[in-house]
Amino acid sequence: MTAPTASTGPAGLARLTVLYDPHCSLCAFVRGWLTRQRQLVPLDLVPVGSEEARGRFPELDHATTRSEITVVGDGGQVYQGQAAWLVVLWALSEYRPMAHRLSTRAGAPLARAAVLAAAKYREAAGRPEANYPAQGAWRFGPDGWTYTGPQTPAPVPAPAPAPAPGACADGCEVPR
Repeated sequence: MTAPTASTGPAGLARLTVLYDPHCSLCAFVRGWLTRQRQLVPLDLVPVGSEEARGRFPELDHATTRSEITVVGDGGQVYQGQAAWLVVLWALSEYRPMAHRLSTRAGAPLARAAVLAAAKYREAAGRPEANYPAQGAWRFGPDGWTYTGPQTPAPVPAPAPAPAPGACADGCEVPR
C-alpha cells in the first residue's frame, strides 16, 4: 500500500470496513476501543466470515481475514497486515499524525504495535479499577509482545485450552 500523504488519503475514501474476529479477545478489545475513538473516516466493524462480511465482499478471501486484520475501503481497496493497521490509525482523528509518521518503510511495522499500545493505555487510563500489575512491563520486539513480570515467582497457570477452529493466528489474547 502507498500510505496516505499529509494532505490526502487513499483516493475517494469516505468509509472503511474493518473485519474483526468476534471470538478473539484481542480483536474484540481493539474493536471496542475503535468505537470510542473520534473517526475522521467512519469505520464499520464487521465480524469476519459473517453473512454481512460475505454479502458485502463476495470476492474477498474470507479464510485469510480470520488470520490477519483486513480493512476494505468503500471503493473496493483492500488493506491487510501493516497497511491495514496504518489505514485504521489514519482514520482516527487523534492518531492520523502518528499514521503519517509510521507510513515510512521503517515505521510501518510499528503501526500495529501503536494501535495495540494506544488501546491498552487508553483502556487502563479510563478504568482506574483495572487490575494491571504494579510491576513489570510489556515490550514489543522482534518476537512480538513480551511481558517482564514482577520479580517474585508467579504461580504456574493451568494450560490454556486449544484455540477454537478459525481463531486468529496471533493467538489473540489481550495482554494482562
